[in-house]
Amino acid sequence: MSDLPSHVDIHEEGPREGFQIEPGPIPTADKIALVEALAATGLRHIQVCSFVNTRLVPGWADAEAVAGGFTPRQGVHYTALWFNESGLKRALAFADRLTLTGSISLAASDAFSRKNLNRGQAENLEAMRQQTAAHLAAGLPVTRLGVMAAFGCNYQGDISPAQVVQAVADGLAVAAEAGVGITDISLADTMGWATPIRIERGVGAVRERWPGMRIGLHLHDTRGLAVANAHAGLRLGVTKFDSTVGGLGGCPFAGQKGAAGNIATEELALLCEEMGIETGIDLDALIEVGRMAERIVGHPLPSELLRAGSLDAFRRQAA
Repeated sequence: MSDLPSHVDIHEEGPREGFQIEPGPIPTADKIALVEALAATGLRHIQVCSFVNTRLVPGWADAEAVAGGFTPRQGVHYTALWFNESGLKRALAFADRLTLTGSISLAASDAFSRKNLNRGQAENLEAMRQQTAAHLAAGLPVTRLGVMAAFGCNYQGDISPAQVVQAVADGLAVAAEAGVGITDISLADTMGWATPIRIERGVGAVRERWPGMRIGLHLHDTRGLAVANAHAGLRLGVTKFDSTVGGLGGCPFAGQKGAAGNIATEELALLCEEMGIETGIDLDALIEVGRMAERIVGHPLPSELLRAGSLDAFRRQAA
């Protein structure tokens, strides 16, 4: 089944996801400079930091300084990540600068839930009930449900579409108890187990069960299949993707040191544009920001476009 969208929303997570895993420390000024450079490329959604335990994720000890330090650009939504009420309170201090929304976050793998959040599935469901209540009490909408390790897990092995469907059903039950309506479901390939056929089966199972939901993908390029997986998602009508400039990042709790990070934003944008799918991104400008990110972290990033450049650059030369 092919159901190509006319446009996609790309949510840039390079600053948040990238700087959480770099050995660093990365200067706060460099983090802010990257956020501002990304906003100038046409990206409309940028996740700028994590309000998380700084002992576990020392790369975000300066979350407040970054959240308060960049100059917002009109029309760009700046977001942040948190996992508990303490993180929520920290994020709320920047409600005038950040677009704050609540979400329900689960894992299709109990083993990964314990590794990432230090709680099993049943404990995490209760935590999500409490977190949803906290979001609503703070006046934040809760419209998104995320499922981590949706295509496989380094600690538990293969994850079936049925397990993903069950995780989504559990999350929707939490939402229903709280009286909130979920409109978006995000499936995350947290440890790079996805292949195009796994994407087809997983996304297909969720879409078949909940045809009215918008489905997004959070893809990692651990085994070099992120672009192929994005293509499979596009053919199924997926219209929202998370990505990171240059391929920054990766999950610090995935148990695979040195693996490639998320799908590179510029490679995803190239794929979309060559398929006639609008992104609103200036690809050549974004490639330059990717090279900037490479200079900031001080080592090569996995994106091939940082070395090859865009096709349009060569089209202009040939014209």
